[in-house]
Amino acid sequence: MQLHILQGYIQHIYLVQHNDSLMLLDGCSRADIATVTDFIQQQLGLPLEALKLIIVTHMHPDHAGGAHKLRRLTGARIASHPKARRWYSGLLGRTAHLIDVSLTWWVATRLGKPKRHIWYNPLLKPDLLLLDGQQIPGFAEWQVLYTPGHTDHDLSLLHLPTRQLYIADLIVSVKKRLVPPYPVCHPNQYKQSLQRVQDLAPSKIYFAHLPARAAESIDFAAILAQAPTLPKNHWHSMKNRILHTLGRQDRSH
Repeated sequence: MQLHILQGYIQHIYLVQHNDSLMLLDGCSRADIATVTDFIQQQLGLPLEALKLIIVTHMHPDHAGGAHKLRRLTGARIASHPKARRWYSGLLGRTAHLIDVSLTWWVATRLGKPKRHIWYNPLLKPDLLLLDGQQIPGFAEWQVLYTPGHTDHDLSLLHLPTRQLYIADLIVSVKKRLVPPYPVCHPNQYKQSLQRVQDLAPSKIYFAHLPARAAESIDFAAILAQAPTLPKNHWHSMKNRILHTLGRQDRSH
């Protein structure tokens, strides 16, 4: 197994190579499509059809935005957790999608990147549904772990022979400190997922937005201590702002 790490628009792109078959450990963003296809053809010398599977660990723009178009270009299948299909459904879901696309542009600006086209279909149409503990079809050395909390459908991916683990956005960094991501939609599930990763004791952990590091170098207790007890997401933040504003108005009377 070879793991190719590419620099994406705002995140790392992980491309697994097993002989002449390729798997993307995440669907990356719409802005990353040329990065992926050029690497396959020019660096690896393989046809686009070598990409056999695209995992979507969760539906945020830098993890799902390129999936549908890459499938059209390569013929690869898309795989996700069953709940991913409904994440952006309905009026609230579409609103959340608009916010998440805007947040992606904000992060890109902070990284000094130009504004790129990143719009994508918010309703995922996967070919395969992945469940906890399942080995990935066509890439049997890899196992699916259901690690919700950031969303209700997050997946982590474990390479069984080497015990290397990709956890997407389960941990991020703010001011060089490892912290929980934003949002944390399900705090209890998030803590359970983080504890599960610690108990698993992988040899190395790969992140969407951080360089890989040995699991033993991570202070999981410190990250758990920072995890919210209530949902920390768009709707909860908006509710708090409204209540805060109303409270100030009441005090002004």
